[in-house]
Amino acid sequence: MTVPPSLDAALSPPRVGLFCTCLVDTIRPSVGFAAAKLLEEAGCEVEVPLQTCCGQPAFNSGDRATSRALAEQVISAFENFDYVVAPSGSCAGMIKAHYPELFTGEPDWTGRVDRFCAKVFELVSFLVDVRGVTHVDAAYPGTATYHDSCSGLRELGVKGQPRRLLASVDGLALVEMQDADTCCGFGGTFCVKYPDVSNAIVEKKTTNIVASGADTLIAGDLGCLMNMAGKLQREGRAVAVRHVAEVLAGMGAEPALGMPATVEARAETARAKR
Repeated sequence: MTVPPSLDAALSPPRVGLFCTCLVDTIRPSVGFAAAKLLEEAGCEVEVPLQTCCGQPAFNSGDRATSRALAEQVISAFENFDYVVAPSGSCAGMIKAHYPELFTGEPDWTGRVDRFCAKVFELVSFLVDVRGVTHVDAAYPGTATYHDSCSGLRELGVKGQPRRLLASVDGLALVEMQDADTCCGFGGTFCVKYPDVSNAIVEKKTTNIVASGADTLIAGDLGCLMNMAGKLQREGRAVAVRHVAEVLAGMGAEPALGMPATVEARAETARAKR
């Protein structure tokens, strides 16, 4: 990984609290390991404190009381770190953009929340915009297309950063699909409340993915990836689906999302955990 000389190991490394996210923890732990690897290679000291949900499902369902309680837990667990980084534009966007709403009009909390939110970043944005990373030492042969998640793009401005780093991955050709920045139809609880609408949206997305000619779909939010991977597999499409952190960290040998793990891949994951 290439970082500016001013951020070399001679300087005191920033302490980064890795907010793993619920989906990564329960569905795709390899994304968390990839995120930690990337942050350490960028010269950070990484810790994973005891954590819980960011509160977005409750927030989007109108349950402000539960969302507020979860926000307090997150702030207490992470506020002593120099930075808080999540491999998810959705969770990072919830924290950075919506936590202030939960504490409006409370002087005892307002300053504390604002200071906390100022140091919250989506993973790839943090690597590029804060740590100045310009190149990763990773290889991934093939052609990929990138999906811009709604929260990462519209709440956090994550668009060029992942493409910049993916361009440095050896053997990877990046092609743009039509409407890369339109919703995949997941939307958290949206896909549960409105399944027919969600399915119609993701069907348009998978049509554009296949039309791009890419053999791999990459994105920065696991919820989006799960939704699109499921639809692609139901359609019988031979497109591998991966989180951007795994590709940038050189963990492309991991089975694609929804694909069964081989004995060798399981053994490699076990070794990485040790």
